[in-house]
Amino acid sequence: MIRQRVAAYAVITRGEEILLCRLAPKVTDQEVWHLPGGGVDFGEHPAEAVVREVREETGLAVTVGEVSYVASAITGLKRSPRHAIRLYYDAVLTDPDHATPVVQEIDGSTIDARWFPLAEVRGGALRLSGAAKYALERLVPLPVQRTAAYGVALRGDRILLTRLSARAHLPGVWTLPGGGVEHGEMPADTVVREVREETGLGAEVGSLLMAHSVHVTGTAPHGRTEDFHAIQLLYRIEVGADEPSVLESDGTTDDAQWVALADIQAGSIPVLEVVRVALDALL
Repeated sequence: MIRQRVAAYAVITRGEEILLCRLAPKVTDQEVWHLPGGGVDFGEHPAEAVVREVREETGLAVTVGEVSYVASAITGLKRSPRHAIRLYYDAVLTDPDHATPVVQEIDGSTIDARWFPLAEVRGGALRLSGAAKYALERLVPLPVQRTAAYGVALRGDRILLTRLSARAHLPGVWTLPGGGVEHGEMPADTVVREVREETGLGAEVGSLLMAHSVHVTGTAPHGRTEDFHAIQLLYRIEVGADEPSVLESDGTTDDAQWVALADIQAGSIPVLEVVRVALDALL
């Protein structure tokens, strides 16, 4: 009898850790760890299967990205040929603050779920399923490129800055008001929108001051390791006379103030590189 099975798996990393599940004894009498995921039900979208399987096997909610890679293998040629098609999805935790896995399914194919250091897994400390081995061999930081636009506003010897919240990569650090350019949006319009959300002030956008580029590899707020390239467009802006006040809630900004240039130059205020780059271009 010829059989075919389509399965979908989630590759979920958190910094230098990866989420794995242990196969139950009814699947194998050995201690084998695999990726959260499993067979796609009839009529089910593979991405939906990933969300369901992760919930059942770990108790965690995930947001599924694109298919990272596809594997195809034929086994059991001598007795009962089986064609296995495996879809691997990049996924991140929907709520990174609740990341402790707890198996939800009863009498299923998974009996345990844990975070393991990638170095330990790569070092052969665990017996992995074929699907997990395949994913680990191809696991590299996800390349992400982001274009953002920022406003540079001076008032005497002070500059308008916003403080990164706990949801951001570097909480408590100050940066320029601004953010990601949405699809189809003019960068100057991005500045107006972001300045309004982050400071409550209306902005009149002037000339482009400069373009800056940042390339880093690190852990994103949702826990995934990214090879991150930021293209930052810096615009001169004029803002209203009112004092700044953050309008957005539960975002990446929790404060906005006019910050003395002397405090930045003295190093008493932690700022992102883009702030110093902007000041070097202006002063």
